[in-house]
Amino acid sequence: MIKGIFHSFLHSHYFKKEGTQTVMTDVFDYRSPLGPIGRAADKLLLEKYMKNFLSVRALGLKRLAEEMSADS
Repeated sequence: MIKGIFHSFLHSHYFKKEGTQTVMTDVFDYRSPLGPIGRAADKLLLEKYMKNFLSVRALGLKRLAEEMSADS
């Protein structure tokens, strides 16, 4: 992460072909600022929010990939 509220932030997608399907693995690693206070905020608020956010984004990517596949 170059600029933002997080101390560090890494979000990657990995794709693997399994038979006729493609499996995407979403890897998300971050560190919040403010030491122990940031870690507490992660557990209380941010962790659940980010899991939900990534799930919604993954579903969107899946739909888009399936639409593109059907069009070709």
